[in-house]
Amino acid sequence: MLLHYGTEMSKYSDTTLNTVLCNFEVSQKQYTFKPLTDGYINDTFLVLDNDLSAYILQRVNHQVFKDMKGLMRNIDKALKQLDAPDYQKITLIKTIHGKKYFEDQEGYWRLMTFIDHSTAYNTTTDPKIAFEAGRIIGLFHVLLKDVKINDYIEPIPRFHDLDLRSEQFNRSLQTANSDKLHVSKDMILFAEDVLGKLSELTQKKLPLRICHNDTKLNNILFTKKENKALCLIDLDTLMKGHFYYDFGDAIRTIANTALEDEQDHSKITFDKDLFTAFVDGLVSVGPFLSQEEIDTVHLGAVFMPFIHGLRALTDYLNDNIYYKVAYENQNLDRCRSLFDFTQKALLNLDYMKRTAAEKLTSAS
Repeated sequence: MLLHYGTEMSKYSDTTLNTVLCNFEVSQKQYTFKPLTDGYINDTFLVLDNDLSAYILQRVNHQVFKDMKGLMRNIDKALKQLDAPDYQKITLIKTIHGKKYFEDQEGYWRLMTFIDHSTAYNTTTDPKIAFEAGRIIGLFHVLLKDVKINDYIEPIPRFHDLDLRSEQFNRSLQTANSDKLHVSKDMILFAEDVLGKLSELTQKKLPLRICHNDTKLNNILFTKKENKALCLIDLDTLMKGHFYYDFGDAIRTIANTALEDEQDHSKITFDKDLFTAFVDGLVSVGPFLSQEEIDTVHLGAVFMPFIHGLRALTDYLNDNIYYKVAYENQNLDRCRSLFDFTQKALLNLDYMKRTAAEKLTSAS
């Protein structure tokens, strides 16, 4: 099982983490640590030197990411490309043996530079933040457009493969206990309906490119004062994919001003102004999308919240073996929230298609 909030994270004392840091090329002193709990998979800590932010330390979950060498090769290759005047460079700090990560009985650890005066947001109501998110995601794709796709491994094979996620969902229906099946009956019916609607998208032949594959808003760093986007973080899911993955994952956390597991669905929105601002941000970096991508990108705003919701529902039915949860039904709450946004995105498909076509085609 993967780590859950409030249990495994707390076992890492400052003494334990300082022992880990001794294996990296940093000044040997006593640091303090602050857990960062927005991520669902890895354990992440802000490293403090006399109360000043110094590094980001992560324990990579090897139960999810099984090829650590390949994973770190992906990240190292990408970081060499992700360096431009308007894109903040992140540096991996080597171990004392010259490696990109350190291995102990707990698994794999890596250390990265911390970007001063930066912040991240889970949600926003500010069109400037939405615009900047679009700009930095567009720039990310421009900087990686000429990389050799086959040089990158798939850290999680078939990560956004709807056929695979559908198979996993159907298997969970066969093994889940009757109480969970009853409680989630409405979500199961919704999932079965939308799976049929998305079959058209998965059958289209679209260009492959290296995608981030996890472009939720809190994976973007901004300057604290000006809210200028700096870079994308959490590059573990770098691999080949379709642009609508990154487009849709961003929209599900930008056009929606509620948290991912919001239980009051009246707070879940599809904000057209934020959607438009995000697209304007993409346009600002110049043309980089094919016409086939422009014609289908709006469907990503349905596909990505839905596939995340389907995975959360599957994990709930499987007794929470994948995502970290703070309470028993959190995955079901995530699913309900994500499916609610999926429904709102479906209601705005024509608007999204028209806006994307007008703005992105004019930039080509």
